[in-house]
Amino acid sequence: MKKILIIRFSSIGDIVLTTPIIRCIKHQIKDVEIHYLTKKSFSNLLINNPYISKVHCLDNNLNVIMDDLMAENFDYIIDLHKNIRTFRVKMKLKKPSFTFNKLNVEKWLLVKFKINILPKIHIVDRYFNAVKMLGVVNDNKGLDYFIDEKDKVNTLHENYSKGFVAIVTGGKHNTKQIPENILISICDKTKYPIILLGGKEDYDKSELVRTKSTNKDIINACGSYNINQSASIISQADKVITGDTGLMHIAAAFNKEIISLWGNTVPDFGMYPYLPKGDENKSLIMQVEGLSCRPCSKLGYDKCPVKHFNCMNKINIDTIINTINTNND
Repeated sequence: MKKILIIRFSSIGDIVLTTPIIRCIKHQIKDVEIHYLTKKSFSNLLINNPYISKVHCLDNNLNVIMDDLMAENFDYIIDLHKNIRTFRVKMKLKKPSFTFNKLNVEKWLLVKFKINILPKIHIVDRYFNAVKMLGVVNDNKGLDYFIDEKDKVNTLHENYSKGFVAIVTGGKHNTKQIPENILISICDKTKYPIILLGGKEDYDKSELVRTKSTNKDIINACGSYNINQSASIISQADKVITGDTGLMHIAAAFNKEIISLWGNTVPDFGMYPYLPKGDENKSLIMQVEGLSCRPCSKLGYDKCPVKHFNCMNKINIDTIINTINTNND
């Protein structure tokens, strides 16, 4: 029995993007036991994954779990985070390890000087380059997301039983979030019921959108559901409108039709919706081309550094509305 440790500490989307690696290792390596090391706050993304034998949780102090990791006597380590802490784990465990190219220099050149020499390769495929020495190849079946029965939401209003659109209003960074005026415009012109998704911190913004919109079939679910319950709602939606967020990748795991709006980040970083082979046309990427200030960061900011936020404010709303209303007929 081979025992493999996969490491990815954060965040929601990044962890979901590792799921094809987990599945393919389990299916393609005989008699393998997969362990996963992540931050405790993200462990609920993985505990229902049937391909994982054990989730090890980091709670700030890496030394606390190091003895437990050493006791497992892993055969291999697959480092899909690649930072100082993963280096410490690998040095301590002293086992053969594999990692991937983060392309930090190439990303820096694009952000700082707008020089784009990034390869046209999704991060999932870069992850697979890390495991090719183990004989593991991409099955092209996309991402996985598993929800426990207790987290499945099946009490939505009957108006939503005939179809609805989920709109993600939140995001870790403000410059990745869809602005209120665009959200209101989308809601006004969408002829289907809408559920707004996000965390507690997104409730007020979403409530403002709900009350100002002329569409009266809107539920503000921000803060009402945990991540797995939100994923359950995503799984039931006909379409998902989102910024560059973790819920975007969860939507991809459910093979949903996704309309993603890109602000300060760009799909060229390699983290656009990753769908099963042949279903890529389910992803509509909306971005403003030719802005000299974009991308301004590979992560995001609390506010637009140049104050106009044109990367979001100038996105073509009509294309979004036409895609929703035409394809849902």
